[in-house]
Amino acid sequence: MKLDVEIYRCLRDFTLDLSFSAGEGCLGILGASGCGKSMTLKSIAGIIRPDRGRIVLSGEEDSVLFDAEKSICVPPQKRQVGYLFQHYALFPHMTVEENILVGLEGREAAEKRKGKKHRFGAGLRKEKRGQRLGELVEQFRLHGLEKHYPGQLSGGQQQRTALARIFAYEPAVLLLDEPFSAMDSFLREGLRLELAGVLKRFSGISILVTHDQDEAFWLCSHLLLMDKGKVLAAGKTREVFRQPKFCSAARLTGCRNISRIQRLGAHRVRALDWNGLELVTEDAVEERHSAVGIRAHDLKEVPDTQVKAWEDKAGGNLIPVGKASFSEMPFAWYITLENGLWWKKEKEMNARGKAGMLPGWLRVEPSAVLLLEGE
Repeated sequence: MKLDVEIYRCLRDFTLDLSFSAGEGCLGILGASGCGKSMTLKSIAGIIRPDRGRIVLSGEEDSVLFDAEKSICVPPQKRQVGYLFQHYALFPHMTVEENILVGLEGREAAEKRKGKKHRFGAGLRKEKRGQRLGELVEQFRLHGLEKHYPGQLSGGQQQRTALARIFAYEPAVLLLDEPFSAMDSFLREGLRLELAGVLKRFSGISILVTHDQDEAFWLCSHLLLMDKGKVLAAGKTREVFRQPKFCSAARLTGCRNISRIQRLGAHRVRALDWNGLELVTEDAVEERHSAVGIRAHDLKEVPDTQVKAWEDKAGGNLIPVGKASFSEMPFAWYITLENGLWWKKEKEMNARGKAGMLPGWLRVEPSAVLLLEGE
């Protein structure tokens, strides 16, 4: 099964103009707030209509959900798409079981329109609703909450209810719009684990929109980086993080150290924004490369006894710490080196003081120096 998306829509601040495909596994769309991520999901779901483009769901047979040239725009309730909104959109006047029954009734209506057994599951007869309802309550751990209203539920219980309602509909495509944005960090971690399990069991296509790089890395097998309505980079998640290619993409994936460069050789550059620091790169420096990036965790301490050895080694990439500024967090020091590089140093909760905590030098492997394009 595959979903092909081509959409174009003029917005007030920018133009949404992108093309991508989603298939097996979860596709993450990562970008800053207001870049068009949610608008993309709403286009797929049929909530808004693009100015131009085409959206096709391919499987045993192709289903054209939208085609501007042919004036095709399938209504949302006929698209086999489940949409988990940021705040879940549960019906506040309905109990948990009544909300789930809405999904079951939508499934029955969809199969009735087709007039045949649906390819994603047998038609649900009224006498089997209770059985299916019980299965969904069990699957999403809602036992004992069936008669509760959304206002009586925790954030996690609301999310599980919304997912149960979506899965009752048996969608071919599952869209998740910033599902953890309104939650505190403690609750978010637990729900990420739960959602990871749900996505692993889901046999259809899933697309997760987020502005959190950790969330995207954890939950998504493939990733699309987005900025102002355009695709910056796309591919397997680990590969996109390993080599984001563009400065804007590097920032989206959490790289805070980026400097303009002067090319000194095929594998050597001068970092203009880091006091002229010279670095050796593993990949060849080409004319299109305008900057380098170093992730904070790729900066490694060099013991005093090893400094001379690294100075003599080609590709040693020694970095002087100099006079640094500190910001203390419960489990780490956030340290800005004299040359402007940012470094995160882990610490114990009860550690006190900064005396003796800093080495004189850090280093970075040539393979960890990201060659980037753009600004």
